Amino acid sequence: MNKTKVKIVAADIAECALFVALMAAAAFIKIPAPLVPLTFQTVVSVLAGLLLGPVKGAVSMAVYCLGGLAGIPMFTAGGGIFYVLKPSFGYILGFIASAAVAGLISSKPKLPFWRYLLGAFVAFLTDYVIGIPYCIVAAHLLGVEDLVNLLIVGNLIYMPKDAILTFVAAVIARQVLPVICRGRRKIKKSEKPANEDAATK
Repeated sequence: MNKTKVKIVAADIAECALFVALMAAAAFIKIPAPLVPLTFQTVVSVLAGLLLGPVKGAVSMAVYCLGGLAGIPMFTAGGGIFYVLKPSFGYILGFIASAAVAGLISSKPKLPFWRYLLGAFVAFLTDYVIGIPYCIVAAHLLGVEDLVNLLIVGNLIYMPKDAILTFVAAVIARQVLPVICRGRRKIKKSEKPANEDAATK
């Protein structure tokens, strides 16, 4: 493996690690609001897909998920394998799919803004499509009786807040993604002089 490929791999690992750290931090950041506290995990998963692409975005979210299940206190209520029994765990699984969907739709630079917005909102909805059924089923198995109230208070009430933050994610992606891509191109171009020198020898 030449130096350029090592740099690319190192950059990929650093990008994924950054989003694992951001997701872990977002699990503990809550801003009080009139109806529901503002949290940022959904928007971080969307940004992971928009900025890293479908593979690296999903990998970063999967590492976060596996790290929490392994016992590292990365989730809102800690960590450990038994976290799968919590109704909210479906959203953690949804982060992986959310990042993948966002990356598949909108992870290229210089796209029209509506593409970033589309990718962000489809990713946001993907998380809820996975999270809500998991929440209801897990709560039912745990003996929760008022599932309708849980659906509203524990799930649907968060959607407007996450929709607004998702719009912000699309704005950020449109501005930041071209910068990231330029940095990646510079790393790849650094291989050319070495190849040219080798060809002239």
